[in-house]
Amino acid sequence: MNKYTINTLCKHFELEEEIIEYVNCKEKLILDKFNKINEIKEFNQYKVINAMQECKLSSTDFYWTTGYGYGDVGREKVEKIYAKVFNTEDALVRPTIASGTHAITLTLSGLLRPNDELIAITGSPYDTLQKVIGTKGDMSGTLIEYGISYKEVPLKDGKIDIPEVKNNITNKTKLLLIQRSTGYSDRRALTIDEIQEAVNGIREFNKNVIIMVDNCYGEFLEMKEPTDVGVDIIAGSLIKNPGGGLALSGGYIAGKANLVEQVANRSTAPGLGKDCGLTFGTTRNTLHGLFLAPHIVSEAVKGALLAAIVYKGLGFKVIPDIDDVRSDIIQAIELNNPERVVQFCRGIQSASVVDSYVTPEPWDMPGYEDKVIMAAGGFVDGSSIELSADGPMREPYFAYYQGGLTYEHCKLGVLKSLNNLYKNNLIDNSKILK
Repeated sequence: MNKYTINTLCKHFELEEEIIEYVNCKEKLILDKFNKINEIKEFNQYKVINAMQECKLSSTDFYWTTGYGYGDVGREKVEKIYAKVFNTEDALVRPTIASGTHAITLTLSGLLRPNDELIAITGSPYDTLQKVIGTKGDMSGTLIEYGISYKEVPLKDGKIDIPEVKNNITNKTKLLLIQRSTGYSDRRALTIDEIQEAVNGIREFNKNVIIMVDNCYGEFLEMKEPTDVGVDIIAGSLIKNPGGGLALSGGYIAGKANLVEQVANRSTAPGLGKDCGLTFGTTRNTLHGLFLAPHIVSEAVKGALLAAIVYKGLGFKVIPDIDDVRSDIIQAIELNNPERVVQFCRGIQSASVVDSYVTPEPWDMPGYEDKVIMAAGGFVDGSSIELSADGPMREPYFAYYQGGLTYEHCKLGVLKSLNNLYKNNLIDNSKILK
């Protein structure tokens, strides 16, 4: 980093020179790891280009219809491309899917029937999904309320406990749910190899149970996706990885054709399925974002790796660790103190390009049991592929850092978060000054 950049950071972003020097020193230790990230990016970039070419993407596919959306060729092309990218028979990709939780909920409610059993085989799922299932809160319309039974199988040593999963499968068991990403937990994301091992072990025991993966935050982290290794169906959000920062909203489901059809019937109505549903002119942004997604994801992963080495150097536990295989874009940092989480997130917010002047506070966010602090100032509201951070106000007080459309923006977020902790005497400042 040259002196002009350092002067700019100090003058315009109010950073301390010692913070810049510390982060720059830590950055040098991980530059060789960027080569592997770039290899994955390159492979996935060519995969996306090939899918668009094989599906004969045309400029006329960006036109859009009104009303019911019948004959929306752009919508059909998006779904063909997604199916090709994720190596599946079919896909449902719609801007009207509000979030990753919504995509997962559509899938579960489309596939499960009264008296069926759902088993989460990666332990308790993400907070918002617990309310969908009905294990937390008192919301109406939960899966349990509709007569679907539910069990959990905890992870063992950070991996799916295959023998215990087999012990829990009964003739009622319809679907096994795998959460790939860490969520608000203290584990790393499951790798594709680990998911494949579990799928193979389960299939030897039961060939008919549906295996689903919540793929949020995990797209394009590896050269394979869960559906490349035997998973039946996946779901995720377009304002996370696959939207590339350009998708304005939406979610996707990709998998076996008969399963996607059932989900489509739930998303509209039986008899309408995928043939109905306006895309509101979002086709161009959705596909432009998908085209950029492998590169954008690689930038975010580099930023997460920088956050990990910076905070590990100060004695904080980081998940994943520096040498772990990364299978989502999230970097968890155990800060052990609520004020550290608050100041960390405020630092991220102050690095944002939108609403940088806003001061985030913990609040009762819908879908969560604890107060949550959210730092997000992106071009798309709530976009987790843009620079952001959040954390529930509960022990051991993790901050979850993710996203960044450019590595430089990621680095600024790390600098600002650390600068906040440094100036508020919330870290051992002597470690910065060494």
